[in-house]
Amino acid sequence: MMKKISPCLWFDNQAEEAAKFYTSIFKNSKILEVSHYTKAGHDIHGRPAGSVMAVSFELDGATFAALNGGPAFTFTEAISLQIDCKDQQEVDYYWDRLLQGGKPVQCGWLKDKYGLSWQVVPTVLKDMLLDKDTAKSSRAMDAMLKMVKLDIATLRTAYQG
Repeated sequence: MMKKISPCLWFDNQAEEAAKFYTSIFKNSKILEVSHYTKAGHDIHGRPAGSVMAVSFELDGATFAALNGGPAFTFTEAISLQIDCKDQQEVDYYWDRLLQGGKPVQCGWLKDKYGLSWQVVPTVLKDMLLDKDTAKSSRAMDAMLKMVKLDIATLRTAYQG
């Protein structure tokens, strides 16, 4: 079944490279289609006919489009992709792979080598932050704000007081 909404990621000219990178990290992922510029694309966007225009790909069941649209737009932190991780092993796995060539930010955020922002978040953190005991949730929040990559054991220790 085709989904009605899927993000389109604007790249200068690395759409296919990025799609291959992302699909190598996430399980159950694949490149679905690759389209190429025609002569008209060259005339309008200055892209060589035959070069990659767009890539459709799936990351663990979520569909994305990647467009080689040129350098006019770049990614900002105004949008990020969040990965819900069941344990520290998953946090470490995604963090280490997405960080290759990128840079760590804060509070579980990183920018990958293409400038796209990701949040690598253990699902247990959401439970901690939503706890009705505000002392516990505040301690978890304070601990998270001091971290770059999120560490579940440290978050739990803070949460429990």
